Amino acid sequence: MTRRLTLITLALSALAFGAGSAQAQSDTVKIGVILPMTGQSASTGKQIDAAIKLWVAQNGSKAGGKKVEVILKDDAGVADTTRRLAQELVVNDKVVALAGFGLTPLALATAPIATQSKTPLVVMAAATSMITEASPYIVRTSFTLPQAAVSIAEWAAKNKVKKVVTLVADYGPGNDAEKYFADRFVLNGGTVAEKLRTPLRSPDFAPVLQKVRDAAPDALFVFLPSGQGAQFMKQFGERGLAKAGIKLIATGDVTDDDQLNDMGDVALGVVNSHHYSAAHPSPANKKYVEAFEAANKFRPNFMSVGGYDGMRVIYNALNTTKGAGGDALLAAMKGQIFESPRGPVLIDAQTRDIVQDIYIRKVERVNGQLYNIEFDVQKGVKDPGKLK
Repeated sequence: MTRRLTLITLALSALAFGAGSAQAQSDTVKIGVILPMTGQSASTGKQIDAAIKLWVAQNGSKAGGKKVEVILKDDAGVADTTRRLAQELVVNDKVVALAGFGLTPLALATAPIATQSKTPLVVMAAATSMITEASPYIVRTSFTLPQAAVSIAEWAAKNKVKKVVTLVADYGPGNDAEKYFADRFVLNGGTVAEKLRTPLRSPDFAPVLQKVRDAAPDALFVFLPSGQGAQFMKQFGERGLAKAGIKLIATGDVTDDDQLNDMGDVALGVVNSHHYSAAHPSPANKKYVEAFEAANKFRPNFMSVGGYDGMRVIYNALNTTKGAGGDALLAAMKGQIFESPRGPVLIDAQTRDIVQDIYIRKVERVNGQLYNIEFDVQKGVKDPGKLK
């Protein structure tokens, strides 16, 4: 194993040394996209892949005067596979950037490769706060869980919620959601009666929901990764928590646009916080949703906009560097400001993380379909995990 790691490091170092000249001489730049196209997180891969294809269809396959080739690889949500695919894309395909990364462990598994090869890595989905600290070459276009968790904690404290139970998936983003929600809620005078966690893989929500009912809080705060919301909402309804007077508040992953219509009436009235809704009323988003739905047979969700804006950041940077990669490409990604379908966005030059508006929304029925309807906003939210 040690010998294998040494050989990989040498190969990546050699690549980093020669990458600039190789990319300068080529008429094509390659972007390596690694997504979970199969497995439990396949909905994330489906959404981001569709958004990337839409960006290319709308903006062409050239950037910085060079042809752009997107190479998509399926890691099925397995970190060892992500790492291997990233190595192959960097060493064999000589990609100018890596992108995708549906879950935190997948992004972290690839961080050393980005650092060693000086390849910018654009995180389009994974949301643990510390991801951008794992490599100086990581840039994020998705969101962080502290951004969403602190915002809904602020709303709850101002709206007669005094006692809560928290329920999160037991991995990096869930730990962030639990910590930052609880810290802010308690700071504002609330009480967290119990902190519950479920496994990331194949969770059964029935036992923990019974604990919630027994604790009888004013509200249950929930974070679950994209794709688990429908199963959770079904069991929430079956356990009768709403009828027992327990409000459901959440991050927007739970009321994911990709699954929201399948949840039924149990989702109505759920208040949640997030950075993107398909119902966001801006002209840019209306245009985006119309084009996305025309190209696909499903609604765009928050994962899609992370992919769409990730491609925007890469294209903008390539246009600045005239197709060059490495440190020049990374520098061109920092500090970008643009109008996204989600609203105004800044890529913070110091943290390489996203600064964006976070919306408070309620699930409502509009023209026969369920949507997250925004009714309040916190403007220009930086990642609370990086505020010292």
